[in-house]
Order: sequence, then structure tokens, then C-alpha cells
Amino acid sequence: MYSKSQKLCAEAFGTFILVFFGCGTAMVTGAAVVPTSLAFGLSILVAAYTIGGISGAHLNPAVSFAMFFDGRMSLADAISYSVAQTVGAFIATLMHLVLALCGMLSVYDPEEEEYVRVSLDEISFGANTFGETGDSALNIVGAILVEIILTCIFVLVILCVTQSEDEGTSKHAGLFIGAALVFVHLIGINLTGTSVNPARSIAPAIFATICKGDINYLLEGLVFIIAPLAGAFAAAFINTALIKKKSA
Repeated sequence: MYSKSQKLCAEAFGTFILVFFGCGTAMVTGAAVVPTSLAFGLSILVAAYTIGGISGAHLNPAVSFAMFFDGRMSLADAISYSVAQTVGAFIATLMHLVLALCGMLSVYDPEEEEYVRVSLDEISFGANTFGETGDSALNIVGAILVEIILTCIFVLVILCVTQSEDEGTSKHAGLFIGAALVFVHLIGINLTGTSVNPARSIAPAIFATICKGDINYLLEGLVFIIAPLAGAFAAAFINTALIKKKSA
């Protein structure tokens, strides 16, 4: 039996892995769709098999609150997990800032077909965006809709594979969850950057706001907190209404 502190530290560490490699790949590749999608998917796969036995490897407040909505977790635990995940994301983004200050960052420019050096005020830290702030033409309604749909699908996969009575499915749950995260990123990166995870979005939005001096990153970041939580609720509702076995 693991203690509460061990579980929270595991969630912070796992979320650090997800954000450091996922957002880090987005930063150095110019958010190239395939590498970034794979980085997020593989990160959650590695984290799931590293700390999954300790905390369940939620790594995402949307997942923790979906577990609460689904009756598998108390509200207090969902909140404490979310705080730990956000701390892990902040530490990962802080490491990105340190590396940037050390002169690490070169970003791939598809027009020049080469890596070019960038200054600190040009770094978005993998922050989620839409409209004029981002590269997508989506307005706020479109961004909210995309994030709700993508989070709902992603979280529904998690709820289904973790409750499955099939030994093969439950044994390889981390693989299915990682694949699902790649799946939603493939379409979402060019729309919103793909959040589906409030912890993954909060820290980059704050750091991007500070370094670029653009409050829009922080204001738009609210969408990537509210919409994923709404998607998590939708996933839990669908799971309860249509998928989960009913007791006799």
C-alpha cells in the first residue's frame, strides 16, 4: 500500500515527464504534428508503466476528475492529484525556461527547412492557443468544442480500459492510453495545440505570458482548463450511461 504523499509525488513526477518531453518536443520542432503527437503519447506510456502502480498515472486533472465523476475517487483526492500534477507541469516548464536561458533553443523553420535560433520572447513553451494568438483560425467557440470532444474521447478510452474485465486490455492499458493521446494530438495540434489536460496548459500559458508579454496566452488558457474538465464530465456520463456494466 502506497502512502498519499507517495501517490502525489508519483503524479507530479509523471506529469513532469509528460510536459517536459511533450511540450519540449513541440518547442524544438515548431510543433510538428507527428513528432509532437508521438512525444506526448510515448511520454504517457513511459509514465504509466513507471508510476502507474503507485498512483494510477492520471497525470491530468481531467482524468482525476473523470474518476471522481465516475465514482472511483473522492473529490479531495481528485483535487490533491490535480495540484500535484500542476506542480509537476510547472517544474517541467521551468526546466524548459532554464534550458532556453542556457541557449538551447533552436526551432525548426519549415520554410527555411533548417533549425534557427530564437530569442526568449519568441518561445511559447508549448502553450495552447487559438485565433490570432495561434496559427489556427478557430475562434473561442471552436476551441472549446475541439477541446471538449478530444478530451471526452481521450478520457473515455482511459475509463474503459481501466475498468475492463479483459485481462489483456487491462494489462496493456498504458499502451492504449498512449495511442489514444497520439490519436487526439494528430488532429488537435493544428487546431488548439491539443490540451485535453489543464495541468499541461496552465504552466506554459503563464511562462509564455511572462516571457512574451502577451496576456492573451493566460486569458486563452482559461479555455484549456474549463473545456477539458467539461470533456471529462461528458466522458464519465457516457461511460456510466452506455458502457459500464449495471449491477443486477
